[in-house]
Amino acid sequence: MKKQLILYLLPASLLFGACGGSDSADSSGAASEVKSMVEDEPVADPKGIGEVKHVDLNSPLNEEWVAKGNAIYDMKCSACHKLTDMRVVGPGWKGVTDRRTPEWIMNMTLNVDVMLEKDPAAQAMLKECLVRMPNQNLNQEDARAVLEFMLKNDGKS
Repeated sequence: MKKQLILYLLPASLLFGACGGSDSADSSGAASEVKSMVEDEPVADPKGIGEVKHVDLNSPLNEEWVAKGNAIYDMKCSACHKLTDMRVVGPGWKGVTDRRTPEWIMNMTLNVDVMLEKDPAAQAMLKECLVRMPNQNLNQEDARAVLEFMLKNDGKS
């Protein structure tokens, strides 16, 4: 039995040894990087994925936009997001403007399906919360008002 096992393992070990094993080196003997045959993992873009590439923040905040963002929050967001750091269905909004760029926040509200498919930060939140954020069908003006409200919620002025 042991002889048969050795006869089977010997060719397998030679095959793996011939492939170079885990220590890969080029002809000069220098180690070379092993390339994966699988598509590379997506790299997080701090701006997210979507049409929003740059946001100019207001200082002071635009109080009309803050009020509009508050109304949108009350109507479309408050069932899943609290203004504190408490997670309900989705993450709490406290500190979100410190953790994410304005562009990422707007792209997440405008382009939620693609963000959940391709953005690593959005995917990590989905794994944590276990519920996909629904598309709220906001336009850019609405998303900008929600961002302004988030900034106000985080004590920005």
